[in-house]
Amino acid sequence: MKKLRSAIIGCGGIAQVHAKVLSELETSEFVACADIRFERAEKMANTYNLKAYSSMEELLEKEEIDVVHLCTPHYLHTPMAEYAAKKGIKVFTEKPPVISYEQWAKWDEITKLTKVGICFQNRYNKTTKYIKELISAPEAGKILGCRAFVTWTRGEKYYTESGWRGSLETEGGGALINQTIHTLDLMLQFLGRPTAVEAMCKNHHLKGIIEVEDAIEAYFKCGDAVGIFYATTAYCTDSPVILEVMCENLCVKMDGTHITVNYKNGDRYEIDMKEAAAEGKSYWGSGHKGAIGDFYDSIVEGKEPPINMANIKNTVDTMLAIYKSARETGETVEI
Repeated sequence: MKKLRSAIIGCGGIAQVHAKVLSELETSEFVACADIRFERAEKMANTYNLKAYSSMEELLEKEEIDVVHLCTPHYLHTPMAEYAAKKGIKVFTEKPPVISYEQWAKWDEITKLTKVGICFQNRYNKTTKYIKELISAPEAGKILGCRAFVTWTRGEKYYTESGWRGSLETEGGGALINQTIHTLDLMLQFLGRPTAVEAMCKNHHLKGIIEVEDAIEAYFKCGDAVGIFYATTAYCTDSPVILEVMCENLCVKMDGTHITVNYKNGDRYEIDMKEAAAEGKSYWGSGHKGAIGDFYDSIVEGKEPPINMANIKNTVDTMLAIYKSARETGETVEI
């Protein structure tokens, strides 16, 4: 079986999940890592018997690499992907791929140069697949709406000790772009493409410490269906994500891994869809192995990556429109 020579750029928390997957993946030969905090790269290199470097540029100059994994701060995803693409190297990037319209405009050219995969691992959740199948069945009827609530907690140290979080220039935003873009992505997997959005954001509990929002709410229309989205990182704990899809003939509600289905005729049932244990923090889920494995399979087989820039366009366009409405116009923004 062909093995792709792999490297990780950025050796922080989420990179540990990528590293474990790459070390076990039959289609990957995990050979190098890089971090500007060289001690972090050294630690990963010692764990997995890799070459450690202090920059992406040095790594790509000295190593023959097929795929780079971008586990760096948000603002670096686009320029690093562009740098790798110009060298013909495949890119698997953590979310979000962009933090601005200016960065988003660069991706048409990047994807002409190389194959790109994006880590929206929650598309692999059992609950996601179950809900998608349920609401796609003819007996569900037309989708009328979807609502989602994410109430998590992030304190002062989460931002101040990172060196980049909490800054609009480097993080690009807060509760939406960092913590809850996955939930927005799932909503849009169910609803489709919004035509317009109106939103508000606020920093409630870390005034003077961060520039980004700790709470955001959005209202959008997808044809005749309504989307209601609320997210905060100012709660006291990381509560399970709540997501509900209302159809003409049934309503399905997800509360963490618990699914409740209520039919218009009065029938009702509940199931708990336990996931495999997450490699990292529980709210990262257990979909990284599937997402990364499928990306590598697509490269080996000469196919388009299953989660690519084309099929995340809806999510990125909506995210940027939410921020434009919340930060700039205060009005409805067309998508």
